[in-house]
Amino acid sequence: MYDLIIIGGGPAGVAAAIYAARKQLKTVLITEEIGGQSVVSEGIENWIGAPKIHGQELAKLFKAHLEAVKGDIVTPALGERVTSLAKTEEGFLAKTKTGKEFAAKAVLIASGAGRRKLAIPGAEKFENKGVTYCASCDGPLFGGMDVAVIGGGNAGFETALQLLAYAKSVTLIHRHKEFKADPVTVGKARAHPNMRIIAHAEPTEIMGDQFVTGLKYTDKNTNEEKQVAVSGVFAEIGVMPNTGFTERLVALDPIKRIKVDPHNQRTSVEGIWAAGDCTDELYHQNNIAAGDGVKALEDIYLWIKKR
Repeated sequence: MYDLIIIGGGPAGVAAAIYAARKQLKTVLITEEIGGQSVVSEGIENWIGAPKIHGQELAKLFKAHLEAVKGDIVTPALGERVTSLAKTEEGFLAKTKTGKEFAAKAVLIASGAGRRKLAIPGAEKFENKGVTYCASCDGPLFGGMDVAVIGGGNAGFETALQLLAYAKSVTLIHRHKEFKADPVTVGKARAHPNMRIIAHAEPTEIMGDQFVTGLKYTDKNTNEEKQVAVSGVFAEIGVMPNTGFTERLVALDPIKRIKVDPHNQRTSVEGIWAAGDCTDELYHQNNIAAGDGVKALEDIYLWIKKR
């Protein structure tokens, strides 16, 4: 029986695990890998203390920090994915995909989120045949080609900037008139001669034969159907929380994010906290996730000591 189960190895989970080690809470950290969503990012420019850092380098720092403090207090259970979480008489029981079971008095869910998939004709058919959700993984494969990016947030523009290093041209398509990305990032993209930005446009179909050959979209200003010839489509349309294992246990919002009290990260169930992108936190950033993980751990420590 552990004091605490932490589910997830992104900034929220790792920050909490480091604080758990400092506070001597017997903890198991269950995660498939250390790093979180940003591990595929070529350049993170808003992590405090590092003007710019590669996602894989940040993951290495997470691992090194955890290794330096964990001692015999925090046990990393790497390569594991929680499939169910249940309340028991003693506390909680987490079961993983490999059949392992972990019991604890308290739980911190920091399971993050996964990429939202395109839901238009051709998206599924041409996945890995021109449609991709990872510029860091697949960008170099499109060297000298025309490609499209769908999404107007920071992820969309950062992907576009990354692809400009390889591609012949990049066309970014965004559903709304205004962009969610930081003005500085938008400005960098606009300044590149091989960049084209189409706002207020709705992607409607991905075309192709064996591989992608084009993207259809509706110009929402005129309702005209148009198309752009591209060999690749990179989707950056947001994320979906990894909360399937919690649905019958804690309260979720309409898009399946865990509802938390922002003062202490408590969920609707006594003994369960949540932090990071799996929650209904208004802003999702690495620094915020780490802070919320620490906030949760502080409250968990007091809760356990008062029992």
